[in-house]
Amino acid sequence: DGERLVEGSVYFVPQHYGQYGEITVAKALKIDHYINALNAIENGSADQSLYEILDNQWDLKARTEAALSQWDLSPELLNHSMNKLSGGMKTKIFLAGIEIFNPDIVVLDEPTNHLDTKSREIFYDWFHRFKGLLIVVSHDRRLLEQCSVINELRKEGLYTYGGNYSFYEEQKQTALNATEGDFAYHQKTLRQAKIKQQESLQRKQKADARAMKSRENKGIPKIMMNIKQNAAEASTSKLKQVHADKMEFLKQNLKEAASMKEVQNFMKAYFENSDQHKGKIQIEATNINYAYPGFDNIWTDPKSFVIKAGDRLRISGDNGSGKSTLFGLIRERLKSTEGTLKIASQITIALDQDYTMIDRDRTVLEQAIANNSDNLEPSTIHTILANFLFFPESWDKPCKVLSGGEMLRLSLCCMVLRSKQPDIILLDEPVNNLDLANIKMLGSIFRDYKGTLLVISHDEDFINDLGIEDEIRL
Repeated sequence: DGERLVEGSVYFVPQHYGQYGEITVAKALKIDHYINALNAIENGSADQSLYEILDNQWDLKARTEAALSQWDLSPELLNHSMNKLSGGMKTKIFLAGIEIFNPDIVVLDEPTNHLDTKSREIFYDWFHRFKGLLIVVSHDRRLLEQCSVINELRKEGLYTYGGNYSFYEEQKQTALNATEGDFAYHQKTLRQAKIKQQESLQRKQKADARAMKSRENKGIPKIMMNIKQNAAEASTSKLKQVHADKMEFLKQNLKEAASMKEVQNFMKAYFENSDQHKGKIQIEATNINYAYPGFDNIWTDPKSFVIKAGDRLRISGDNGSGKSTLFGLIRERLKSTEGTLKIASQITIALDQDYTMIDRDRTVLEQAIANNSDNLEPSTIHTILANFLFFPESWDKPCKVLSGGEMLRLSLCCMVLRSKQPDIILLDEPVNNLDLANIKMLGSIFRDYKGTLLVISHDEDFINDLGIEDEIRL
């Protein structure tokens, strides 16, 4: 419904790229026909249709090479298939397209999700310098800090905050920041709304009664009095609805805040049961390397490191540096092809951006039961599910339709159902599919974890939320 008015050319940078399949980079950028026409003309063709296709885009190759170079990409990629490239490379290719087409409006959907730290720095600088209109969907707080206006989409509509992320955060802190647990504000506001609703209705009813009595004294015909009465009743009904809508919104805020705080407190209590001996060597790597079948070693220099109980480390490196491969080795899903990797007997749990511990073919209840390692009674499983906000009406819900926040809560629930607290938790880009509220909740939860925490993330704010200061650089 409604109308959309757009003045100027629009360019879109997507978050997902599965729709491009095996087509070439040039075709995905929609410049393949220009390049083909230009190549044919340069090879001596005098076909007039080629000039019409080219449409005076004689400098296209030079513009394209310059645009790709800005993002550390080679022009040779234009002939490569999209499905052979990493997510970060695909994002940078579409970002390069902005320089090629020079649009008036650019729409960016989670542009930093796939970018490594180096590419993010290039992106932030580009974002700051770009002169056109930028519309961005993002949970990247550093990026949102550069925005001049924040719009929040809720069920009730679009709400605009005239400032950057810090301004938005300040405005929302007491109203929506569940992790701060400021419930008193919501409860007080809700009580005030109810009082105002009652006072407004009483004033309205008294005013309507006085008006009716005045009309009776003035001998106004009955039919006119009925019309006035109906109008008054309609007005009263409308007033009731306005207040009801306001209170429903406030109730929802309170419910969301209480729910996230409940999950956070439950996980904090779960983590407090740690009995690890701090300083115990859990992982010791000596000159390790790994080569996928048919490929060279993933690291030019073999890796050596020691991880002790209670360590909190960031695994950092550019895209393709082998961060997820290292997690595979630590989880013993892969075996090093060089060197020695000693891993002490321990419980390790991984939480990644795709929540792979969740079987999409199961229902919520089936997923919980599958992780019931201590044979808990069904009533106990039901109680734990409720603690993570999965109530009976959601138990038959297929996992494949869950949102990012629901996937996160169900993963945490499964972690608890396994009963024994993990000695090591691996977080592999866990925030990519979460909204800001869930990202902050996740940061707060794992900040309280007493065991060994290894994290892959390019989100500097999330790393700060976790309180991580040390790293293994690949």
